[in-house]
Amino acid sequence: QVQLVESGGGLVQAGGSLRLSCAASGRIFNNYRVGWFRQAPGKEREFVAAIRWSGTNECYADSVKGRFTISKDNAKNTVYLRMNSLKPEDTAVYYCAADRAFSSTCNADANYDYWGQGTQVTVSS
Repeated sequence: QVQLVESGGGLVQAGGSLRLSCAASGRIFNNYRVGWFRQAPGKEREFVAAIRWSGTNECYADSVKGRFTISKDNAKNTVYLRMNSLKPEDTAVYYCAADRAFSSTCNADANYDYWGQGTQVTVSS
């Protein structure tokens, strides 16, 4: 079993930055993938970014490439999502998730087995 706890959300002005954290506990292996998804009100959940638990194999949604960076701190068992140049359309609840099978596609939420409770990010214009 894997537990994921997100933190770091908040209110920020457009153009600002935030760093989200996903603290993981339980049995996690290097072939797991940890991803970030988001869901805005009235919209479907969408993929943001993902990274292999070993710290390699990053992937990003086109909408965040060049603005968001995913990384991992091995000592803290934590995955981070650094978000720069935030836009109002980035407003959403952000979820951390883990894929235990390192599926062939990084952006399909159906491939993820464990989910955190989410953290709210609000970007004001």
